[in-house]
Amino acid sequence: MFATMPHRWSHLECGVRFLPLPVDVQVALLPMTHSHHAVVCLSGGMDSTSLLLHLLATGCKVYGLSFDYGQKHKIELQRLEANLKYLKSQGHTVAWDTLDMSQLGGLYYSSLTNSDWAVPQGHYEQDNMKATVVPNRNAIFASIAYGYALSIATRQDTDVDFCLGVHSGDHAIYPDCRPEFYKAIVKAFEVGNWDSEKVHLYLPYLNGDKLTILQDADRSIQELGLDFDTIFRNTITSYQPDSQGRSHGQTGSDVERILAFHQFGRKDPVEYTQPWETVLQSALALEKNAQQQ
Repeated sequence: MFATMPHRWSHLECGVRFLPLPVDVQVALLPMTHSHHAVVCLSGGMDSTSLLLHLLATGCKVYGLSFDYGQKHKIELQRLEANLKYLKSQGHTVAWDTLDMSQLGGLYYSSLTNSDWAVPQGHYEQDNMKATVVPNRNAIFASIAYGYALSIATRQDTDVDFCLGVHSGDHAIYPDCRPEFYKAIVKAFEVGNWDSEKVHLYLPYLNGDKLTILQDADRSIQELGLDFDTIFRNTITSYQPDSQGRSHGQTGSDVERILAFHQFGRKDPVEYTQPWETVLQSALALEKNAQQQ
Protein backbone atom coordinates (compact mmCIF):
# COMPACT_ATOMS: atom_id res chain seq x y z
CA MET A 1 0.00 0.00 0.00
CA PHE A 2 2.81 2.41 0.84
CA ALA A 3 5.30 1.45 -1.85
CA THR A 4 4.68 4.80 -3.54
CA MET A 5 4.50 6.94 -0.42
CA PRO A 6 6.66 10.08 -0.32
CA HIS A 7 10.11 9.97 1.25
CA ARG A 8 8.86 11.31 4.55
CA TRP A 9 8.05 7.78 5.62
CA SER A 10 11.27 7.03 7.44
CA HIS A 11 13.12 3.76 7.82
CA LEU A 12 15.01 5.38 10.69
CA GLU A 13 18.70 4.62 10.73
CA CYS A 14 19.86 6.56 13.77
CA GLY A 15 23.57 6.14 13.90
CA VAL A 16 24.63 3.00 15.75
CA ARG A 17 22.78 0.39 13.73
CA PHE A 18 19.35 -0.42 12.42
CA LEU A 19 17.52 -3.18 14.26
CA PRO A 20 15.92 -5.22 11.47
CA LEU A 21 12.27 -6.01 11.88
CA PRO A 22 10.41 -8.85 10.15
CA VAL A 23 9.88 -8.25 6.43
CA ASP A 24 6.12 -7.81 6.82
CA VAL A 25 6.74 -4.87 9.14
CA GLN A 26 9.23 -3.18 6.86
CA VAL A 27 6.98 -3.02 3.80
CA ALA A 28 5.18 0.05 5.18
CA LEU A 29 8.41 2.03 5.28
CA LEU A 30 10.96 3.47 2.90
CA PRO A 31 14.66 4.14 3.59
CA MET A 32 15.21 7.79 4.18
CA THR A 33 16.62 9.70 7.11
CA HIS A 34 19.83 9.19 9.06
CA SER A 35 18.57 11.54 11.76
CA HIS A 36 19.88 11.24 15.29
CA HIS A 37 16.75 12.92 16.68
CA ALA A 38 13.42 11.22 17.33
CA VAL A 39 10.19 12.41 18.95
CA VAL A 40 8.06 9.58 20.33
CA CYS A 41 4.68 9.53 22.05
CA LEU A 42 5.06 7.56 25.30
CA SER A 43 2.08 6.16 27.17
CA GLY A 44 3.70 3.77 29.64
CA GLY A 45 2.28 0.79 27.76
CA MET A 46 4.31 -2.01 26.22
CA ASP A 47 4.06 -0.70 22.64
CA SER A 48 5.49 2.77 23.11
CA THR A 49 7.99 1.46 25.67
CA SER A 50 9.25 -1.09 23.15
CA LEU A 51 9.52 1.64 20.53
CA LEU A 52 11.50 3.79 22.97
CA LEU A 53 13.96 0.92 23.48
CA HIS A 54 14.15 0.45 19.72
CA LEU A 55 15.08 4.11 19.23
CA LEU A 56 17.68 4.06 22.00
CA ALA A 57 19.23 0.90 20.58
CA THR A 58 19.63 2.60 17.20
CA GLY A 59 21.49 5.49 18.82
CA CYS A 60 18.83 8.17 18.60
CA LYS A 61 18.56 11.22 20.82
CA VAL A 62 15.02 10.68 22.01
CA TYR A 63 12.45 13.30 22.98
CA GLY A 64 9.44 11.72 24.68
CA LEU A 65 5.97 13.23 24.98
CA SER A 66 3.24 11.91 27.27
CA PHE A 67 -0.34 13.05 27.80
CA ASP A 68 -2.55 13.25 30.85
CA TYR A 69 -5.88 13.36 29.07
CA GLY A 70 -8.05 12.42 32.03
CA GLN A 71 -7.60 8.68 31.53
CA LYS A 72 -8.71 6.48 34.40
CA HIS A 73 -5.55 4.40 34.06
CA LYS A 74 -3.27 7.36 34.79
CA ILE A 75 -0.96 4.97 36.62
CA GLU A 76 0.56 4.32 33.19
CA LEU A 77 2.43 7.63 33.52
CA GLN A 78 3.87 6.56 36.88
CA ARG A 79 5.07 3.30 35.33
CA LEU A 80 6.66 5.23 32.49
CA GLU A 81 8.47 7.51 34.93
CA ALA A 82 9.79 4.44 36.76
CA ASN A 83 11.12 3.03 33.50
CA LEU A 84 12.77 6.31 32.53
CA LYS A 85 14.50 6.40 35.93
CA TYR A 86 15.67 2.83 35.39
CA LEU A 87 16.97 3.68 31.91
CA LYS A 88 18.81 6.71 33.30
CA SER A 89 20.45 4.52 35.95
CA GLN A 90 21.72 2.35 33.10
CA GLY A 91 23.15 5.30 31.19
CA HIS A 92 20.24 5.99 28.81
CA THR A 93 18.75 9.47 29.29
CA VAL A 94 15.52 10.51 27.57
CA ALA A 95 14.21 14.09 27.36
CA TRP A 96 10.62 13.76 28.59
CA ASP A 97 7.63 16.06 28.99
CA THR A 98 4.08 15.32 30.11
CA LEU A 99 1.28 17.60 28.92
CA ASP A 100 -1.67 18.22 31.24
CA MET A 101 -4.75 17.84 29.05
CA SER A 102 -6.87 16.35 31.82
CA GLN A 103 -9.87 18.54 30.98
CA LEU A 104 -10.40 16.36 27.92
CA GLY A 105 -11.56 13.59 30.24
CA GLY A 106 -14.68 15.56 31.06
CA LEU A 107 -15.34 16.61 27.49
CA TYR A 108 -14.88 13.32 25.67
CA TYR A 109 -17.22 10.33 25.82
CA SER A 110 -15.25 7.12 26.33
CA SER A 111 -15.04 4.30 28.86
CA LEU A 112 -11.38 5.25 29.33
CA THR A 113 -12.24 8.70 30.67
CA ASN A 114 -15.75 8.48 32.15
CA SER A 115 -15.68 7.27 35.76
CA ASP A 116 -19.25 5.91 35.63
CA TRP A 117 -18.62 3.82 32.49
CA ALA A 118 -16.89 0.48 33.04
CA VAL A 119 -14.27 -0.64 30.54
CA PRO A 120 -15.78 -3.63 28.65
CA GLN A 121 -14.40 -7.10 29.11
CA GLY A 122 -13.68 -9.61 26.38
CA HIS A 123 -11.50 -10.09 23.31
CA TYR A 124 -9.98 -7.01 21.68
CA GLU A 125 -11.80 -7.47 18.38
CA GLN A 126 -15.28 -7.72 19.86
CA ASP A 127 -17.61 -4.91 18.86
CA ASN A 128 -18.12 -3.74 22.45
CA MET A 129 -14.42 -2.71 22.57
CA LYS A 130 -15.39 0.40 20.60
CA ALA A 131 -16.29 1.82 24.00
CA THR A 132 -12.54 2.20 24.61
CA VAL A 133 -12.12 4.63 21.71
CA VAL A 134 -11.35 8.19 22.81
CA PRO A 135 -12.65 10.46 20.02
CA ASN A 136 -9.85 11.91 17.89
CA ARG A 137 -7.23 11.05 20.54
CA ASN A 138 -4.45 10.04 18.18
CA ALA A 139 -5.05 13.02 15.91
CA ILE A 140 -4.57 15.35 18.88
CA PHE A 141 -1.47 13.55 20.12
CA ALA A 142 0.02 13.27 16.64
CA SER A 143 -0.54 16.96 15.94
CA ILE A 144 1.24 18.03 19.12
CA ALA A 145 4.10 15.58 18.62
CA TYR A 146 4.52 16.60 14.98
CA GLY A 147 4.71 20.26 15.98
CA TYR A 148 7.33 19.38 18.58
CA ALA A 149 9.35 17.40 16.02
CA LEU A 150 9.16 20.25 13.51
CA SER A 151 10.25 22.76 16.15
CA ILE A 152 13.31 20.66 16.99
CA ALA A 153 14.05 20.26 13.29
CA THR A 154 13.93 23.97 12.50
CA ARG A 155 15.68 25.10 15.71
CA GLN A 156 18.56 22.67 15.24
CA ASP A 157 18.48 22.57 11.42
CA THR A 158 18.28 18.80 11.33
CA ASP A 159 15.94 16.01 10.29
CA VAL A 160 13.71 14.58 13.02
CA ASP A 161 11.76 11.34 13.07
CA PHE A 162 8.22 11.41 14.46
CA CYS A 163 7.60 7.95 15.93
CA LEU A 164 4.51 6.07 17.12
CA GLY A 165 4.02 2.51 18.35
CA VAL A 166 0.73 1.78 16.57
CA HIS A 167 0.32 -1.81 15.36
CA SER A 168 -2.05 -4.04 13.41
CA GLY A 169 -3.81 -5.33 16.53
CA ASP A 170 -5.27 -1.84 16.97
CA HIS A 171 -6.68 -1.62 13.45
CA ALA A 172 -9.97 -3.46 14.04
CA ILE A 173 -11.23 -1.20 16.84
CA TYR A 174 -9.27 2.04 16.46
CA PRO A 175 -9.69 3.86 13.12
CA ASP A 176 -6.97 6.32 14.19
CA CYS A 177 -4.41 3.50 14.26
CA ARG A 178 -4.90 2.46 10.63
CA PRO A 179 -2.46 3.15 7.79
CA GLU A 180 -4.95 5.27 5.86
CA PHE A 181 -5.38 7.56 8.86
CA TYR A 182 -1.66 8.27 9.09
CA LYS A 183 -1.36 8.68 5.35
CA ALA A 184 -4.07 11.36 5.49
CA ILE A 185 -2.96 13.17 8.63
CA VAL A 186 0.71 13.38 7.64
CA LYS A 187 -0.36 14.80 4.30
CA ALA A 188 -2.30 17.48 6.18
CA PHE A 189 0.73 18.24 8.35
CA GLU A 190 2.91 18.59 5.26
CA VAL A 191 0.44 20.93 3.57
CA GLY A 192 0.00 23.02 6.72
CA ASN A 193 3.63 23.61 7.69
CA TRP A 194 6.80 25.16 6.35
CA ASP A 195 9.90 22.94 6.42
CA SER A 196 7.81 19.78 6.75
CA GLU A 197 10.39 17.95 4.64
CA LYS A 198 12.53 17.84 7.80
CA VAL A 199 10.09 15.57 9.66
CA HIS A 200 9.74 11.88 8.83
CA LEU A 201 7.04 9.56 10.11
CA TYR A 202 8.27 6.27 11.55
CA LEU A 203 5.76 3.50 12.38
CA PRO A 204 7.88 0.34 12.64
CA TYR A 205 5.10 -1.82 14.11
CA LEU A 206 2.33 -0.72 11.75
CA ASN A 207 1.91 -4.15 10.15
CA GLY A 208 3.11 -6.10 13.19
CA ASP A 209 1.36 -7.28 16.34
CA LYS A 210 2.07 -7.57 20.06
CA LEU A 211 4.32 -10.59 19.48
CA THR A 212 6.32 -8.64 16.90
CA ILE A 213 6.69 -5.85 19.43
CA LEU A 214 7.93 -8.18 22.18
CA GLN A 215 10.45 -9.75 19.80
CA ASP A 216 11.79 -6.34 18.84
CA ALA A 217 11.88 -5.19 22.45
CA ASP A 218 13.86 -8.27 23.42
CA ARG A 219 16.47 -7.50 20.74
CA SER A 220 16.71 -3.89 21.92
CA ILE A 221 16.97 -4.89 25.58
CA GLN A 222 19.86 -7.22 24.79
CA GLU A 223 21.54 -4.52 22.72
CA LEU A 224 21.21 -1.99 25.56
CA GLY A 225 22.19 -4.41 28.34
CA LEU A 226 18.90 -4.04 30.22
CA ASP A 227 16.73 -6.40 32.25
CA PHE A 228 13.63 -7.63 30.38
CA ASP A 229 11.48 -8.20 33.48
CA THR A 230 12.31 -4.81 34.99
CA ILE A 231 11.32 -3.03 31.78
CA PHE A 232 7.98 -4.78 31.34
CA ARG A 233 7.13 -4.77 35.05
CA ASN A 234 7.26 -0.99 34.67
CA THR A 235 4.60 -0.98 31.95
CA ILE A 236 0.85 -1.33 32.10
CA THR A 237 -1.58 -2.28 29.37
CA SER A 238 -4.78 -2.56 31.40
CA TYR A 239 -7.39 0.16 30.94
CA GLN A 240 -8.95 -0.66 34.33
CA PRO A 241 -6.29 -1.55 36.92
CA ASP A 242 -7.21 -1.82 40.57
CA SER A 243 -6.03 0.59 43.29
CA GLN A 244 -2.70 -1.25 43.45
CA GLY A 245 -2.17 -1.00 39.69
CA ARG A 246 -2.97 -4.66 39.07
CA SER A 247 -5.02 -5.94 36.15
CA HIS A 248 -7.75 -8.55 36.36
CA GLY A 249 -6.78 -9.68 32.86
CA GLN A 250 -10.28 -9.48 31.38
CA THR A 251 -10.28 -6.34 29.25
CA GLY A 252 -9.36 -6.54 25.58
CA SER A 253 -6.01 -4.82 26.03
CA ASP A 254 -5.17 -7.24 28.87
CA VAL A 255 -6.07 -10.30 26.81
CA GLU A 256 -3.99 -9.16 23.84
CA ARG A 257 -0.95 -8.61 26.07
CA ILE A 258 -1.32 -11.90 27.92
CA LEU A 259 -1.59 -13.86 24.68
CA ALA A 260 1.48 -12.11 23.26
CA PHE A 261 3.61 -13.06 26.25
CA HIS A 262 2.30 -16.62 25.97
CA GLN A 263 3.30 -16.74 22.29
CA PHE A 264 6.67 -15.28 23.18
CA GLY A 265 7.20 -18.07 25.71
CA ARG A 266 7.57 -15.89 28.80
CA LYS A 267 5.48 -15.07 31.82
CA ASP A 268 4.36 -11.46 31.92
CA PRO A 269 6.29 -9.83 34.81
CA VAL A 270 3.53 -7.31 35.50
CA GLU A 271 1.33 -8.11 38.50
CA TYR A 272 -2.21 -9.43 38.00
CA THR A 273 -4.96 -9.89 40.59
CA GLN A 274 -4.77 -13.64 39.97
CA PRO A 275 -1.88 -16.04 39.28
CA TRP A 276 -0.37 -16.02 35.78
CA GLU A 277 -1.73 -19.45 34.83
CA THR A 278 -5.23 -18.35 35.77
CA VAL A 279 -5.21 -15.17 33.70
CA LEU A 280 -3.55 -17.03 30.82
CA GLN A 281 -6.21 -19.74 30.72
CA SER A 282 -8.92 -17.09 30.84
CA ALA A 283 -7.31 -15.18 27.95
CA LEU A 284 -6.99 -18.37 25.88
CA ALA A 285 -10.67 -19.14 26.49
CA LEU A 286 -11.71 -15.63 25.44
CA GLU A 287 -9.64 -15.94 22.27
CA LYS A 288 -11.17 -19.32 21.43
CA ASN A 289 -14.67 -17.97 22.00
CA ALA A 290 -13.96 -14.94 19.78
CA GLN A 291 -12.67 -17.18 16.98
CA GLN A 292 -15.84 -19.28 17.09
CA GLN A 293 -18.15 -16.30 16.73
